[in-house]
Amino acid sequence: VQLQASGGGLVQAGGSLRLSCAASGITFSRYTMAWFRQNPGKDREFVAAIRYSGGSTYYADSVKGRFTISRDNAKNTVYLQMNRLKPEDTAVYYCAAKQWAIVSATRDSGYYDYWGQGTQVTVSS
Repeated sequence: VQLQASGGGLVQAGGSLRLSCAASGITFSRYTMAWFRQNPGKDREFVAAIRYSGGSTYYADSVKGRFTISRDNAKNTVYLQMNRLKPEDTAVYYCAAKQWAIVSATRDSGYYDYWGQGTQVTVSS
C-alpha cells in the first residue's frame, strides 16, 4: 500500500494550494480518506475527511469555509484545496486511509490504517 502526497510548497498568506494524495494497493472506493497536519513537538491534527462513498465530508473548525476535500475514485486520488491560507496553516500535511471507517472515529488519527509520507506547507505572513 502506498499513499503519495504532493502539492505542498511556500505561499503567501491569502494564497492557495492544492494537495493531492494518490493511493495504490488498496480498493480506493472502500476507504475513507483524510488529511491531517503536524508541526514539530505537537500532536497530529485533523484537517478534513471524505467518506468512502464520497457523499459526506468533515472539516476541522479552523479550516471550515477555506479548505475543500474531494476525491476521484477513478484516479484513486484525494485532494485538498486550500484557499485563504494563513500562517497558522503551516505544517506537514499527511493523507490517511481507513477502510469502511465509522463516522465517530473519522477525526481520530489513531484510527487510520495507512499514511502518506507528508508534504510541507509553509504560509508566510
